[in-house]
Amino acid sequence: MAKRDYYEILGVAKDASADDIKRAYKKLAIKYHPDKNPGNKEAEDKFKEAAEAYDVLSDDKKKAQYDRFGHEGLSSGGFGGFSSGGFSFEDIFTHFGDIFGGDMGGFSGGFGGRGSRSNGPVPGEDLQISIAITLKEVAEGTVKKVRIRRYKQCPDCNGKGGTGVKTCESCMGKGHVRRRSRNVFFETVNHVTCPDCEGSGESITNKCRTCAGHKRVRVEDTIEVKIPAGVASGNYIRLRGEGNASPQGGTAGSLIVHIEEKSDDFFVRDGQNLFCKVLVPVYRLVLGGEQRVPTLYGEGKVKIAAGLQPGTQLRVRGQGLPGYNSDYKGDLFVEVQAYIPESLSAKEKSLYEELGSLGQERDDKLERSLLDRIKEFFS
Repeated sequence: MAKRDYYEILGVAKDASADDIKRAYKKLAIKYHPDKNPGNKEAEDKFKEAAEAYDVLSDDKKKAQYDRFGHEGLSSGGFGGFSSGGFSFEDIFTHFGDIFGGDMGGFSGGFGGRGSRSNGPVPGEDLQISIAITLKEVAEGTVKKVRIRRYKQCPDCNGKGGTGVKTCESCMGKGHVRRRSRNVFFETVNHVTCPDCEGSGESITNKCRTCAGHKRVRVEDTIEVKIPAGVASGNYIRLRGEGNASPQGGTAGSLIVHIEEKSDDFFVRDGQNLFCKVLVPVYRLVLGGEQRVPTLYGEGKVKIAAGLQPGTQLRVRGQGLPGYNSDYKGDLFVEVQAYIPESLSAKEKSLYEELGSLGQERDDKLERSLLDRIKEFFS
């Protein structure tokens, strides 16, 4: 597959300044950083693609070679970078750190725990789960207990993997080795995880029987997840240190909890507002009065004005959902519907017949008016 133009990837012109190139890369790096897009392969590819483009366009020699010969110029010219296969995750986050400073702009330094050994032990992998919650739990917040399977430090060897630990002779403690391949035109060099030490940089003479030298074991744990009020489907909560233990003594990964909202049989959500339909007796619509309505916080009341028509929507302020990290609450909108009884007692039937006879003249006028409109429409 043909490589995309580096200027197109960063969205800059060929005469862009070094500062413009850096700003463009910074914007893309923030957007597609793995910490903001956990488990998103497309975002990770775009992050690497932007880093590749920046690596070339921020280097005067590589940029000149690229401007003159394109991607083939980089491959045949002996420069580093993705084109020649010598660009690793370490190089990506070196650039990222150069731009954002030592704190990495609030992001971690690797893809799900595959960072650089030069910055310390590799952290454990992140885990992801989904939790479904009800609208009432959205309104009040909740605590959920969930069972997860994750790797934890081996209790028998305290995460050492065994005894007789020494530097891996294959990678000399780096955790990765270089693999070269040649074709007619150029040589490529790739960094791959050391197959002998599995990236730890160490070899173990007497491996622990419990973990077989892997330094961690898989267990099933129950943990509590505190879900704040006001969340919605698509939100997620990151619990740092609740993911997999590091195989190299680094920090544990995170547990990323994705929120899924259950549909409700009575309420419909629109942002922080709630909508529902309530049946109101006909006599109350005619005479007016108060109507009890359910809310997520208990029973509420709405005022029914005399002569209120079915389909009218009434607002109950402050009975909607709270915002995430906000004290503001949305409103509840109640659509009034007429309740027509399906069966009547003898007395009720008699009263309705009496009511019908009393309103016969008014009903006749309404019927004649309707017929006149129909005739006018078809004339």
